[in-house]
Amino acid sequence: MAEFIRARSAEQKEQRLEQIKGAVRRQFAERPYHEITLTTIADELGWSRANLYKYVSTKEEVFLLLAEDEMGAYFEALLAALPEGCGLAAPTIAEVWAGIANAHREYFRLGDLLPTIVETNVGLERLKGFKRGYYDYVERMSGRLAQILPMSAEDASWAISATYYHAVGITGYCWSNPLVTQALDELGISPYAPDFRAEMADFIGMCLARRAQA
Repeated sequence: MAEFIRARSAEQKEQRLEQIKGAVRRQFAERPYHEITLTTIADELGWSRANLYKYVSTKEEVFLLLAEDEMGAYFEALLAALPEGCGLAAPTIAEVWAGIANAHREYFRLGDLLPTIVETNVGLERLKGFKRGYYDYVERMSGRLAQILPMSAEDASWAISATYYHAVGITGYCWSNPLVTQALDELGISPYAPDFRAEMADFIGMCLARRAQA
């Protein structure tokens, strides 16, 4: 086991958390959520579980941190691509938004775990910080859409939420599950394979058009 050196400063603690998140990202790319444990995380890092507990209490805390990172990347990309005064029409915004959603599909994959698993097994303060960050981004993005399109901030907020939940659903459906694949193969069933970006462009366009006309 590699030598573990406990963090002595806020900067070093952040470095340790980045190491932990990196290990979980790698494992989540290769295996389902339920196969990832604090033991598998510690083993990959070469740490003991006791040392891992110095930074996180549950694996859900790590997944909440990952979701926070992905959320920030997604919303910052949207805000950068749709600046104030850009004058883009709703169909163009839908295409841009769908492209960004496609590039940040890990955010929506994590979203499939949030309400029933991750958010039920983290501390209140951590959860409050995550929720505050999310609603701050929704407020910023709602204001931006309302500035570009003839729609209210409230309607824009609805479109943002609807887009998120639709993307979470499609991402879950698109994710390759070896057991499901085997079951369908043995049944001789070829399921519909959606084009994520195209589906999202159509859905976002519908949401924007509906609310802009309301």
